[in-house]
Amino acid sequence: MAAREADRSLSTLFLQHLANGLLDGVYYLLIALGLSMIFSLGGIVNLAHGAFYAIGAYLTVTLGPHIGFGGALLVSPVIVALLGVIFERVLFQRFYRADPILSLLLTFGLALVAEQTLRMIFGAPPLSYSIPPWLRGQIILGDFIYSRYRATLIVIAACCVAALWLLLNRTAFGRVVRAGVQNPDMVGALGISLSPYMMMVAGIGIGLAGLAGVLLAPIYSIHPAMGQEIITPAFVVVVIGGLGSFWGVVAAALLVGLVKGATIGLGYPQWSTAVIYLMMLLVLLFRPRGLFGERIQRFE
Repeated sequence: MAAREADRSLSTLFLQHLANGLLDGVYYLLIALGLSMIFSLGGIVNLAHGAFYAIGAYLTVTLGPHIGFGGALLVSPVIVALLGVIFERVLFQRFYRADPILSLLLTFGLALVAEQTLRMIFGAPPLSYSIPPWLRGQIILGDFIYSRYRATLIVIAACCVAALWLLLNRTAFGRVVRAGVQNPDMVGALGISLSPYMMMVAGIGIGLAGLAGVLLAPIYSIHPAMGQEIITPAFVVVVIGGLGSFWGVVAAALLVGLVKGATIGLGYPQWSTAVIYLMMLLVLLFRPRGLFGERIQRFE
């Protein structure tokens, strides 16, 4: 009887680690989708994407006491998206047809500037933001117990992914964006300028990064270098999923999160990060285009 109870306890603990891994995959996904969209359409390797995630978290700390968490959840991603549009108009659009290494250097410098700016404004010590009272508590399903806030976060992210898929696949805007990813010259020959579409893609993608920062602010420490910590796993997700594949990025993010959670649940937390990079290495060796990668003429 005691052995059976112990096995049940271990199984429940393993499921909780899987759920936490799924949560990691969800916020990797919110960052990686924006990275993939911006690179697929504009060819910009945006190393500053993590900085916008950090800005979203700091906006939550700044705005939350005045308009509440619900207000910050609505306002902060919009502010971050507007910042993304400004940077796209002022900086990114100059590098669409340039060597991607130039945009990489530009956005690397932008990330460093953003990090130091946050450090000067808010200081280097980590900040925290409490989970709002109306989202506290636990969800209990038999022996399985999970945070209500974390479950809500997963639901919000799933709704965002569904809305983005509908935008890209069921609207005229999405049809132009997908055509621009595959063959921008043909789109130009039809008399359609991709410039306003790229501006909107940058705003949406960077706004998603800001949303991730807002959602993660109550459960992770907020510090100036948090953007640098998230950007590498997000790029790993893009590489594994495949450039230009919406569902590839979704599947890769969830796979990475679940594998990370399973590794921790099996008792090897020290390997949880290394496993992610090992997955990327295997994908690059056997399928360099990614699990669901598509052929994109402009990069071939």
